[in-house]
Amino acid sequence: MMERGTLSGRYEIGDRLGSGGMSSVHMATDLTLERTVAVKILAEHLSDDERFVARFRREALAVAKLIHPNIVQVYDTGIDRGRHYIVMEYVEGRSGAQILQKHGPVDAETTAEIGAQACAGLDYAHRRGIIHRDVKPGNLMIVGGPVGGGEMTVKLTDFGIARAVEQTRITQVGSVVGTAAYLSPEQVRGKEATPATDVYALGVVLYQFLTGRLPYEGSTLAELAVRQQNERPLPPSTYNDEVSEALGGAVLRALEGDPARRYASASELAGGLQLGLEGEDVTLPLGEGSTPTQVLGGETATRHLDRTAQTEYRPAPSPTRRPTPRAPLPPPVARPPTQAARKRSAFSRFARFVMALVALVLIAAAVAAAVIYTTDKATGVKATEVAGNTVDRVVEEFKDLVKKNTE
Repeated sequence: MMERGTLSGRYEIGDRLGSGGMSSVHMATDLTLERTVAVKILAEHLSDDERFVARFRREALAVAKLIHPNIVQVYDTGIDRGRHYIVMEYVEGRSGAQILQKHGPVDAETTAEIGAQACAGLDYAHRRGIIHRDVKPGNLMIVGGPVGGGEMTVKLTDFGIARAVEQTRITQVGSVVGTAAYLSPEQVRGKEATPATDVYALGVVLYQFLTGRLPYEGSTLAELAVRQQNERPLPPSTYNDEVSEALGGAVLRALEGDPARRYASASELAGGLQLGLEGEDVTLPLGEGSTPTQVLGGETATRHLDRTAQTEYRPAPSPTRRPTPRAPLPPPVARPPTQAARKRSAFSRFARFVMALVALVLIAAAVAAAVIYTTDKATGVKATEVAGNTVDRVVEEFKDLVKKNTE
């Protein structure tokens, strides 16, 4: 447990806000700027990993450049007496995980608004080459709204630490299984993370907000991968009849196992949620992929969101035409078979005999095995001689047959 004190003579540590396998978060006071901040202090076992620390600090510096109302701002990073830390904007709210734990499912409108704001932050980061890689309820900070009162603001946190952990392939007991439910199928297969992987993870979060449960349940990464491969999540309305089929379908689209059928961007997911609230069906027909077009105010979206484009998939009726009479064809002229044709015919016969030979040998072997077993068991006679004679006789007879038919 982190003792109260100061870090680098500037940050006075206060109450602990939360902790996990990789870090603990404390409220602190920036003595220089006289403001309240949050300080994330890395766990000791991570602080001892030089490669992890180097990558983490690089990512923290990159994330510090992300200035957006839906992203928790990173202010500073440093080390004090072997303790590596990052200083972040203090958000006086609750995480999505805390809300789910205390209140259970959230109403459809609030869920869609949470998704839209999270999409805004993700899209901003994606356009600057940064992928979150660890979108989950615990990394969504929610201020206000129906739960907290007042206007709701959603902020994404933990960009940097997710990237560093992924690159070093660190496996934490409990954290991998807990995070596995939010991994896209392509991440489970070891492929590189893309904006579509963040879209999938956010889809899992939204499904959880609507239903109070995960779309796939699994106690291990392997079990989760099998379920993702062989099952499709049930519509959210299965567990919450207040969720419309349209909104549920919009969330399920984010959970498509094939990235080509998933929303191509976070902004497209936001548009899909809005259309789902309005009762529009944004699911793709089976077998149809996602083809980007320009709709929804210039943001990338898929063709099914554009009603005029749907007519492309309706085949036009063919006009009725009378068949044109044709003159009868002359009868075919019989021609003697060529030498090549005769060779092909002989080879075909030979091939058929060879296949029959294989089949007969296998049958003879099976008969011989039966003879060996029954004879040895019942009489004690040396049955291998009987079986051998049987196989030899079949082979010799078939050789004669092949010879007669290939001469």
